Amino acid sequence: MACKNCRENPVIALPNSNIKLCKGCFLKYFEKKAYKTITKYQMIKKDDKILALGVSGGKDSFSLLYFLNKLTEKKKILKLKAIAVDEGVKGYRNLDHVKQYCRENNIELHIYSFKKEFGMTLDEMVKKKKLKPCSVCGVLRRFLLNSKARELKADKIATGHNLDDEAQSVLMNQFRGNIERSARLGPVTGILSDKRFVRRIKPFYFLTEKEATAYCFLRKLPVDYGECPYATTSYRAEVRDMLNSFTMKHSQTKHAIINSFLEILPMLKEKYASIKIKGCKTCGEPCSGDICKVCEFLEKLKKK
Repeated sequence: MACKNCRENPVIALPNSNIKLCKGCFLKYFEKKAYKTITKYQMIKKDDKILALGVSGGKDSFSLLYFLNKLTEKKKILKLKAIAVDEGVKGYRNLDHVKQYCRENNIELHIYSFKKEFGMTLDEMVKKKKLKPCSVCGVLRRFLLNSKARELKADKIATGHNLDDEAQSVLMNQFRGNIERSARLGPVTGILSDKRFVRRIKPFYFLTEKEATAYCFLRKLPVDYGECPYATTSYRAEVRDMLNSFTMKHSQTKHAIINSFLEILPMLKEKYASIKIKGCKTCGEPCSGDICKVCEFLEKLKKK
């Protein structure tokens, strides 16, 4: 069967339909859908000057780096700054290609490490305290992305989260009974506006992992397709595998989860809008309690 639009040989069948597209038509489809998401949810506004981007060197974030670089080249008033976090996992997180791409495209790249910022690598933290690495990593990465983006005076910070990621997060929160956390999700994250929080945006929100992988491959972006060695033991990996298995039988599953979630998201945000955002008594960062999760964790690390 030929490409739906131009009759060329197709390279991909879209995950939620029988539509097949050739390379050129797929790349146009992908970028148009991402741009439409940015426009629909007003992710980038006219008065925004600096857009930060969390980049890991993986397929999703590198694809977003490429896409946003194309976008900001057209919008001359918008400056792109990349933020990379080196967790300190042996044999993982090679940022050489990210450095080269940013250098060749005149993109500011700021690299921060767990070792320098927190005194230990993730490997050392896990070895010392026998912790769940993904839970710890998530908290520390979000802390760094927000605080460093604020230091860089970014108006927004973009992440490469795709539809699969969001569907997994929705289910994880549902299974754990943590509905308040789901209220913070969506194409534009957060419940309340607060100058201490840099709003995160997800231009690939309605694009699947398969589509993001295909885009990265067809654009010939120099990425490492390897997975973090800790990821296979995470709760997210269990949910991901379960969801992928179910989607193989029912192709609309992930899209249905997101579409139904977006219907109730305004009600969730309204319900939890009264929650007060405090300042951590130790570091001053915004949190819901007196001490933020990062400071609680770092205090535990100090104990023998």
